[in-house]
Amino acid sequence: MGRTYCPQCAYPQSACICGSVSPMTVKTEVIVLQHPSEVEHAKNTVKLLCLTLPATKVVVGETADDFAELQVYLKEAGKPVYLVYPSETSQSAADSGAPEECIILLIDGTWRKAFKMLQLNPWLLELPALHIEFEGISQYRIRKAKRSDSLSTLEATAYMLQAISPLMDIAPMFAAFDAMVQHKLDAMPAAVRARYVQEK
Repeated sequence: MGRTYCPQCAYPQSACICGSVSPMTVKTEVIVLQHPSEVEHAKNTVKLLCLTLPATKVVVGETADDFAELQVYLKEAGKPVYLVYPSETSQSAADSGAPEECIILLIDGTWRKAFKMLQLNPWLLELPALHIEFEGISQYRIRKAKRSDSLSTLEATAYMLQAISPLMDIAPMFAAFDAMVQHKLDAMPAAVRARYVQEK
């Protein structure tokens, strides 16, 4: 028999995180451009993001054609649009003066795949880019990253929202995130789990 999944959070019943999910409503519109390879990734955090921020929009694709409808939507939205991506020309979100009622675009994929998506979508490079002044360590212990400053999409979204709206309480986002991470760690064989815990 296959696994039984929770109808609410869509995680396996044995790893249900519904008790840790408190949906939030925010003024900032969050849109995730998700690389196709991330859709079924077991450790991807976009599913969590959609549980904590139900208004989140997810557009799966890689090329400009994949995001053609999104481009039309953004032009007609009547709100400032920002790309969340660190670069030589990006501005600190906290210093940008970005209004709460704006749209932020996040690319969900590895650094290599995100970079490729940017090259295939020059329209993204025309948008003002924001980055997060983050000096800590990602709590995303269950997925390895080549860069020490790598954040999961949920973490990046939470810190970006807080940078734009300093009084925002992002604790509900991390409550669900921490519950998911802990379930994943608990499911690992002891020897494997020890490696992840030591690398924290």
